[in-house]
Amino acid sequence: MTRERIHQIIFEADTPKGKAFDIALLIAILLSVLVVMLESVESIQQEYGSLLISLEWIFTILFTIEYFLRIYSINKPLKYIFSSMGIIDLLAILPTYLIFTFPNLHTLTVIRSVRIIRIFRVFKLKRYIRGAYTMQIALRNAVPKIIVFLLSVMLLIVILGTIMYIFEGLGGKNPGFQDIPNSIYWSIVTLTTVGYGTVVPVTVIGKIIASVIMLLGYGIIAVPTGIVTAGIIKTKKNISTQVCINCSQEGHDEDALYCKYCGSKIHND
Repeated sequence: MTRERIHQIIFEADTPKGKAFDIALLIAILLSVLVVMLESVESIQQEYGSLLISLEWIFTILFTIEYFLRIYSINKPLKYIFSSMGIIDLLAILPTYLIFTFPNLHTLTVIRSVRIIRIFRVFKLKRYIRGAYTMQIALRNAVPKIIVFLLSVMLLIVILGTIMYIFEGLGGKNPGFQDIPNSIYWSIVTLTTVGYGTVVPVTVIGKIIASVIMLLGYGIIAVPTGIVTAGIIKTKKNISTQVCINCSQEGHDEDALYCKYCGSKIHND
C-alpha cells in the first residue's frame, strides 16, 4: 500500500475504507477510555486487573501503530507531531510505556483519559464535516464581537458593583458589601443567574438594582448565542474531508484540486 493511500485512509473519510477506519478508531477510543475508568474502581481492579492490563496493552499497541502510520504518511511529519492532535495522540500512548519502564509513575495512568479528546476525529466523517467546519468558521468570525460584548459586560458589572457598594456597603449597612471587589463579585454571581443566596441586599434601592441585574442576566446570556447563530447562517460551504498531504491542512472545498494554504495538489492521482 502506497504512502498516499495510507494517508487517504487515516486522515480522510470520503472513501469506504477511510470511513471504516474512523468508525473503528472511534470504537477503540471509547473502549480504551472505558478500560481506564474501570481500572480506577478498586473492586474491579482487584478481580479483573490482569484482563484490564492486557486490554490496555492491546489498545496501546494499536494506537502506537496508528501514530507512526500518521507520521509516515505525510510529507512534513514534524507539523503533525507538534500539532494539538499530534500531542494528544502521543499522550494517549506514552503513559503505558512509561509505567512499564518506571513502575513508580503509576499516577500517570490518569493521563490516558485524554484519549477521549481523540473522539473529535469523528468530525472527519462526511455527515459531520460540514457542520463542524461551519461552526469553526462562525466561532472564529464571532470572536471580535464577543470580546467587545464581554468588555461591555465587565464595565457594566464594575458600575453595578460600585453602585451596590454605595447603597449597601457604606456605613456598614450590609456586611456582604463591605468593599467594591466583593460587591463586584456579587454582581457577577447575580448577573450570571447563579445566585448563591449567601449575600442579599437589604435596602430598597439595593433590591431594585438586584432585580435589574437579574433581568439583565437573562438578556445577556442570549447575546453571544445570537452572534454565533448569525455567523452560522452566513457560513454555508460544502467542505470535503480532504487533508493536504504536504501541509496537513483541512477545510477544502468539495471540488478543490489544490490546497488553498500551500498550493500543493491535494492528491497525486
